[in-house]
Amino acid sequence: MPTVTGVVPGDELGTTLMHEHVFVLDPQLDRDLPHPEWDEQAAVEAARDTFARLAALGIDTVVDLTVPGLGRDVSRVRRAAEGGPVRVVAATGWYATHVLPPFFGTHGPGRLLAGADPLEELFVRDLEDGIAGTGVRAAVVKVVSDVAGMTPDVSRVFSAAAAAHRRTGAPIMTHSHAASHGGLPQQDALAAQGVPLDRVVIGHCGDTDDLDYLLRLADRGSYLGFDRFGMEHVQSDEVRLSTLLALLERGYAPRIVLSHDAAVFSRVTPPSWRARATPRWRMDHLSTTVLPRLRAAGVDEPTLDTLMVANPRRILAGA
Repeated sequence: MPTVTGVVPGDELGTTLMHEHVFVLDPQLDRDLPHPEWDEQAAVEAARDTFARLAALGIDTVVDLTVPGLGRDVSRVRRAAEGGPVRVVAATGWYATHVLPPFFGTHGPGRLLAGADPLEELFVRDLEDGIAGTGVRAAVVKVVSDVAGMTPDVSRVFSAAAAAHRRTGAPIMTHSHAASHGGLPQQDALAAQGVPLDRVVIGHCGDTDDLDYLLRLADRGSYLGFDRFGMEHVQSDEVRLSTLLALLERGYAPRIVLSHDAAVFSRVTPPSWRARATPRWRMDHLSTTVLPRLRAAGVDEPTLDTLMVANPRRILAGA
Protein backbone atom coordinates (compact mmCIF):
# COMPACT_ATOMS: atom_id res chain seq x y z
CA MET A 1 0.00 0.00 0.00
CA PRO A 2 1.78 3.22 -1.14
CA THR A 3 2.00 6.29 1.10
CA VAL A 4 3.98 9.50 0.65
CA THR A 5 6.76 8.08 2.85
CA GLY A 6 6.85 4.54 1.49
CA VAL A 7 4.94 1.31 1.08
CA VAL A 8 3.21 -0.26 4.09
CA PRO A 9 1.15 -3.46 4.46
CA GLY A 10 -2.55 -2.77 4.05
CA ASP A 11 -3.35 -4.31 7.42
CA GLU A 12 -1.20 -1.65 9.09
CA LEU A 13 -3.27 1.33 7.90
CA GLY A 14 -5.16 1.39 11.19
CA THR A 15 -7.61 4.16 12.04
CA THR A 16 -8.01 6.22 8.89
CA LEU A 17 -9.42 9.61 7.93
CA MET A 18 -10.60 8.98 4.36
CA HIS A 19 -11.05 12.48 2.93
CA GLU A 20 -8.73 15.29 3.99
CA HIS A 21 -6.40 17.86 2.43
CA VAL A 22 -2.99 18.90 3.66
CA PHE A 23 -2.28 21.94 1.44
CA VAL A 24 -4.80 23.37 -1.05
CA LEU A 25 -3.11 25.92 -3.29
CA ASP A 26 -3.01 27.20 -6.86
CA PRO A 27 0.44 27.39 -8.46
CA GLN A 28 -0.44 30.23 -10.85
CA LEU A 29 -2.19 32.31 -8.21
CA ASP A 30 0.54 31.49 -5.71
CA ARG A 31 3.04 32.99 -8.14
CA ASP A 32 1.05 35.95 -9.46
CA LEU A 33 -1.25 36.74 -6.52
CA PRO A 34 0.38 35.28 -3.41
CA HIS A 35 -1.92 34.69 -0.48
CA PRO A 36 -0.94 36.88 2.50
CA GLU A 37 -1.40 34.00 4.95
CA TRP A 38 0.77 31.50 3.09
CA ASP A 39 4.18 30.75 4.56
CA GLU A 40 5.50 27.43 3.30
CA GLN A 41 7.75 26.57 6.22
CA ALA A 42 5.14 27.58 8.76
CA ALA A 43 2.55 25.51 6.90
CA VAL A 44 4.81 22.46 6.87
CA GLU A 45 5.38 22.86 10.61
CA ALA A 46 1.63 23.23 11.15
CA ALA A 47 1.07 20.01 9.23
CA ARG A 48 3.65 18.21 11.38
CA ASP A 49 1.90 19.49 14.50
CA THR A 50 -1.45 18.36 13.10
CA PHE A 51 -0.15 14.86 12.40
CA ALA A 52 1.37 14.62 15.87
CA ARG A 53 -1.95 15.62 17.46
CA LEU A 54 -3.85 13.13 15.31
CA ALA A 55 -1.48 10.33 16.29
CA ALA A 56 -1.95 11.17 19.96
CA LEU A 57 -5.70 10.83 19.39
CA GLY A 58 -5.31 7.42 17.77
CA ILE A 59 -5.31 8.31 14.06
CA ASP A 60 -2.84 6.27 12.00
CA THR A 61 -3.51 7.25 8.37
CA VAL A 62 -4.81 10.30 6.49
CA VAL A 63 -5.97 10.14 2.87
CA ASP A 64 -5.03 13.41 1.16
CA LEU A 65 -7.43 13.91 -1.76
CA THR A 66 -5.61 16.98 -3.07
CA VAL A 67 -5.18 16.45 -6.81
CA PRO A 68 -4.27 18.63 -9.80
CA GLY A 69 -6.70 21.51 -9.87
CA LEU A 70 -6.15 21.99 -6.13
CA GLY A 71 -2.40 22.61 -6.20
CA ARG A 72 -1.15 19.10 -5.35
CA ASP A 73 2.52 18.99 -4.32
CA VAL A 74 3.40 15.61 -2.85
CA SER A 75 7.01 16.66 -2.20
CA ARG A 76 5.76 19.29 0.25
CA VAL A 77 3.37 16.79 1.85
CA ARG A 78 6.20 14.26 2.14
CA ARG A 79 8.33 16.87 3.94
CA ALA A 80 5.52 17.33 6.44
CA ALA A 81 5.00 13.59 6.95
CA GLU A 82 8.62 12.34 6.99
CA GLY A 83 9.62 10.97 10.35
CA GLY A 84 6.15 11.58 11.71
CA PRO A 85 3.66 9.21 13.31
CA VAL A 86 0.87 9.41 10.69
CA ARG A 87 0.91 7.88 7.22
CA VAL A 88 -0.41 10.05 4.37
CA VAL A 89 -1.95 8.45 1.28
CA ALA A 90 -1.76 10.47 -1.96
CA ALA A 91 -4.35 10.68 -4.74
CA THR A 92 -4.40 11.19 -8.47
CA GLY A 93 -7.27 12.62 -10.50
CA TRP A 94 -8.32 16.10 -11.55
CA TYR A 95 -10.45 18.67 -9.73
CA ALA A 96 -12.73 20.25 -12.33
CA THR A 97 -16.37 21.08 -11.59
CA HIS A 98 -17.16 22.46 -15.07
CA VAL A 99 -14.28 22.61 -17.54
CA LEU A 100 -10.72 21.35 -17.86
CA PRO A 101 -7.73 23.54 -18.77
CA PRO A 102 -7.52 24.39 -22.52
CA PHE A 103 -4.66 21.90 -23.07
CA PHE A 104 -7.09 19.01 -22.77
CA GLY A 105 -9.34 20.51 -25.44
CA THR A 106 -6.70 19.96 -28.10
CA HIS A 107 -5.05 16.75 -26.82
CA GLY A 108 -6.60 13.31 -26.84
CA PRO A 109 -8.60 10.94 -29.02
CA GLY A 110 -10.44 12.73 -31.83
CA ARG A 111 -8.95 16.12 -30.96
CA LEU A 112 -6.62 18.47 -32.81
CA LEU A 113 -3.55 16.69 -31.50
CA ALA A 114 -4.79 13.12 -31.55
CA GLY A 115 -3.41 10.40 -29.34
CA ALA A 116 -3.95 8.75 -26.00
CA ASP A 117 -5.99 10.66 -23.44
CA PRO A 118 -3.43 12.54 -21.33
CA LEU A 119 -5.74 12.35 -18.31
CA GLU A 120 -5.76 8.56 -18.35
CA GLU A 121 -2.00 8.45 -18.88
CA LEU A 122 -1.45 10.87 -15.99
CA PHE A 123 -3.65 8.87 -13.63
CA VAL A 124 -2.02 5.54 -14.50
CA ARG A 125 1.49 6.97 -14.27
CA ASP A 126 0.75 8.46 -10.86
CA LEU A 127 -0.60 5.11 -9.65
CA GLU A 128 2.04 2.85 -11.13
CA ASP A 129 5.26 4.89 -11.41
CA GLY A 130 4.91 7.89 -9.13
CA ILE A 131 3.80 11.52 -9.13
CA ALA A 132 5.86 14.14 -10.98
CA GLY A 133 9.16 12.29 -10.64
CA THR A 134 8.95 12.05 -6.85
CA GLY A 135 8.57 8.28 -6.66
CA VAL A 136 5.48 8.82 -4.49
CA ARG A 137 2.70 6.65 -5.88
CA ALA A 138 -0.95 7.56 -5.63
CA ALA A 139 -3.29 4.95 -4.18
CA VAL A 140 -6.72 6.35 -5.14
CA VAL A 141 -8.33 8.31 -7.98
CA LYS A 142 -10.31 11.45 -7.06
CA VAL A 143 -13.05 12.75 -9.38
CA VAL A 144 -15.48 15.63 -9.06
CA SER A 145 -18.94 16.67 -10.12
CA ASP A 146 -20.91 19.46 -8.50
CA VAL A 147 -24.07 21.46 -9.05
CA ALA A 148 -23.39 21.70 -12.82
CA GLY A 149 -23.56 17.92 -13.03
CA MET A 150 -21.81 15.73 -15.55
CA THR A 151 -20.60 18.35 -18.00
CA PRO A 152 -18.62 17.08 -21.03
CA ASP A 153 -15.28 17.80 -19.37
CA VAL A 154 -16.39 16.30 -16.03
CA SER A 155 -17.58 13.19 -17.89
CA ARG A 156 -14.18 12.98 -19.56
CA VAL A 157 -12.44 12.94 -16.17
CA PHE A 158 -14.77 10.17 -15.01
CA SER A 159 -14.00 8.19 -18.17
CA ALA A 160 -10.26 8.55 -17.57
CA ALA A 161 -10.71 7.51 -13.95
CA ALA A 162 -12.68 4.43 -15.01
CA ALA A 163 -9.95 3.52 -17.48
CA ALA A 164 -7.29 3.96 -14.80
CA HIS A 165 -9.28 1.73 -12.47
CA ARG A 166 -9.57 -0.97 -15.13
CA ARG A 167 -5.81 -0.85 -15.66
CA THR A 168 -4.72 -0.66 -12.01
CA GLY A 169 -7.62 -1.65 -9.75
CA ALA A 170 -7.33 1.62 -7.80
CA PRO A 171 -10.44 2.73 -5.92
CA ILE A 172 -12.27 5.87 -6.99
CA MET A 173 -13.37 8.56 -4.54
CA THR A 174 -15.65 11.42 -5.49
CA HIS A 175 -16.67 14.93 -4.60
CA SER A 176 -20.44 15.01 -5.12
CA HIS A 177 -23.24 17.54 -4.83
CA ALA A 178 -25.61 15.82 -2.42
CA ALA A 179 -28.43 18.37 -2.68
CA SER A 180 -28.98 17.49 -6.35
CA HIS A 181 -28.44 13.75 -5.74
CA GLY A 182 -25.22 14.01 -7.72
CA GLY A 183 -23.89 10.65 -6.57
CA LEU A 184 -26.38 8.75 -8.74
CA PRO A 185 -25.09 10.02 -12.12
CA GLN A 186 -21.57 9.48 -10.80
CA GLN A 187 -22.45 5.84 -10.17
CA ASP A 188 -24.12 5.57 -13.57
CA ALA A 189 -21.06 6.96 -15.36
CA LEU A 190 -18.58 4.71 -13.57
CA ALA A 191 -20.69 1.54 -13.72
CA ALA A 192 -21.28 2.02 -17.45
CA GLN A 193 -17.51 1.93 -17.93
CA GLY A 194 -16.86 -1.23 -15.98
CA VAL A 195 -16.11 0.06 -12.49
CA PRO A 196 -17.60 -2.15 -9.74
CA LEU A 197 -19.50 0.24 -7.49
CA ASP A 198 -18.08 -1.37 -4.36
CA ARG A 199 -14.77 0.21 -5.44
CA VAL A 200 -16.30 3.70 -5.31
CA VAL A 201 -16.72 6.12 -2.40
CA ILE A 202 -19.37 8.77 -3.05
CA GLY A 203 -18.08 11.82 -1.20
CA HIS A 204 -19.97 14.38 0.87
CA CYS A 205 -23.02 12.19 1.48
CA GLY A 206 -23.38 13.74 4.94
CA ASP A 207 -24.33 17.05 3.32
CA THR A 208 -27.91 15.71 2.97
CA ASP A 209 -30.40 14.05 5.30
CA ASP A 210 -32.30 12.45 2.40
CA LEU A 211 -32.18 8.83 3.54
CA ASP A 212 -33.91 7.49 0.43
CA TYR A 213 -31.14 8.95 -1.73
CA LEU A 214 -28.37 7.66 0.53
CA LEU A 215 -29.88 4.18 0.69
CA ARG A 216 -30.06 4.06 -3.11
CA LEU A 217 -26.35 4.83 -3.31
CA ALA A 218 -25.41 2.26 -0.68
CA ASP A 219 -27.71 -0.44 -2.05
CA ARG A 220 -25.90 -0.16 -5.39
CA GLY A 221 -22.71 -1.08 -3.54
CA SER A 222 -20.84 2.20 -3.05
CA TYR A 223 -19.46 3.55 0.19
CA LEU A 224 -21.01 6.73 1.59
CA GLY A 225 -18.53 9.43 2.60
CA PHE A 226 -19.66 11.16 5.79
CA ASP A 227 -16.55 13.22 5.34
CA ARG A 228 -17.34 16.83 6.23
CA PHE A 229 -17.79 16.85 9.99
CA GLY A 230 -17.15 20.37 11.26
CA MET A 231 -18.02 21.92 7.89
CA GLU A 232 -21.09 23.56 9.39
CA HIS A 233 -21.41 26.32 6.80
CA VAL A 234 -22.65 23.53 4.50
CA GLN A 235 -24.50 21.26 6.96
CA SER A 236 -24.68 21.15 10.73
CA ASP A 237 -23.02 18.39 12.68
CA GLU A 238 -26.38 17.75 14.33
CA VAL A 239 -27.92 16.78 11.00
CA ARG A 240 -24.84 14.79 9.95
CA LEU A 241 -24.93 12.81 13.19
CA SER A 242 -28.68 12.21 13.04
CA THR A 243 -28.46 10.94 9.47
CA LEU A 244 -25.44 8.78 10.23
CA LEU A 245 -27.16 7.21 13.24
CA ALA A 246 -30.24 6.46 11.14
CA LEU A 247 -28.06 4.60 8.63
CA LEU A 248 -26.21 2.72 11.36
CA GLU A 249 -29.53 1.63 12.87
CA ARG A 250 -30.43 0.18 9.47
CA GLY A 251 -27.22 -1.85 9.34
CA TYR A 252 -25.23 0.22 6.84
CA ALA A 253 -22.00 0.54 8.84
CA PRO A 254 -20.15 -1.65 6.28
CA ARG A 255 -20.88 1.02 3.65
CA ILE A 256 -19.79 4.23 5.45
CA VAL A 257 -16.49 6.05 6.02
CA LEU A 258 -15.86 9.16 8.12
CA SER A 259 -13.67 12.24 7.73
CA HIS A 260 -13.70 16.07 7.65
CA ASP A 261 -12.57 17.38 4.21
CA ALA A 262 -10.44 19.72 6.30
CA ALA A 263 -7.05 21.23 5.42
CA VAL A 264 -3.96 22.40 7.21
CA PHE A 265 -3.88 25.33 4.76
CA SER A 266 -6.33 26.17 1.99
CA ARG A 267 -6.22 29.40 0.05
CA VAL A 268 -9.89 28.79 -0.86
CA THR A 269 -10.92 29.02 2.81
CA PRO A 270 -7.81 30.35 4.57
CA PRO A 271 -6.93 29.78 8.23
CA SER A 272 -8.14 33.18 9.47
CA TRP A 273 -11.59 32.59 7.99
CA ARG A 274 -11.80 29.03 9.30
CA ALA A 275 -10.81 30.09 12.80
CA ARG A 276 -13.57 32.71 12.79
CA ALA A 277 -16.37 30.99 10.86
CA THR A 278 -15.85 27.22 11.24
CA PRO A 279 -13.67 26.66 14.30
CA ARG A 280 -14.51 22.93 14.54
CA TRP A 281 -13.57 22.19 10.91
CA ARG A 282 -10.30 20.49 11.82
CA MET A 283 -8.84 17.01 11.40
CA ASP A 284 -9.11 16.28 15.13
CA HIS A 285 -12.85 16.99 15.36
CA LEU A 286 -13.94 13.38 14.83
CA SER A 287 -11.66 12.12 17.57
CA THR A 288 -12.44 14.82 20.12
CA THR A 289 -16.15 15.38 19.51
CA VAL A 290 -17.92 13.21 16.93
CA LEU A 291 -16.76 9.73 17.98
CA PRO A 292 -17.52 10.45 21.67
CA ARG A 293 -21.00 11.59 20.66
CA LEU A 294 -21.52 8.40 18.67
CA ARG A 295 -20.45 6.36 21.69
CA ALA A 296 -22.83 8.31 23.90
CA ALA A 297 -25.61 7.55 21.41
CA GLY A 298 -24.96 3.83 21.83
CA VAL A 299 -22.67 3.06 18.89
CA ASP A 300 -20.37 0.24 20.01
CA GLU A 301 -16.64 -0.11 19.43
CA PRO A 302 -16.90 -2.85 16.77
CA THR A 303 -19.11 -0.53 14.70
CA LEU A 304 -16.68 2.37 15.09
CA ASP A 305 -13.86 0.00 14.09
CA THR A 306 -15.84 -0.86 10.95
CA LEU A 307 -16.22 2.82 10.06
CA MET A 308 -12.68 3.92 10.86
CA VAL A 309 -10.49 0.83 10.28
CA ALA A 310 -12.09 -2.03 8.38
CA ASN A 311 -13.89 -0.06 5.67
CA PRO A 312 -10.88 2.16 4.85
CA ARG A 313 -8.62 -0.90 4.73
CA ARG A 314 -11.06 -2.68 2.40
CA ILE A 315 -11.27 0.34 0.08
CA LEU A 316 -7.58 1.23 0.02
CA ALA A 317 -5.95 -2.19 0.21
CA GLY A 318 -8.73 -4.43 -1.04
CA ALA A 319 -8.45 -6.37 2.22
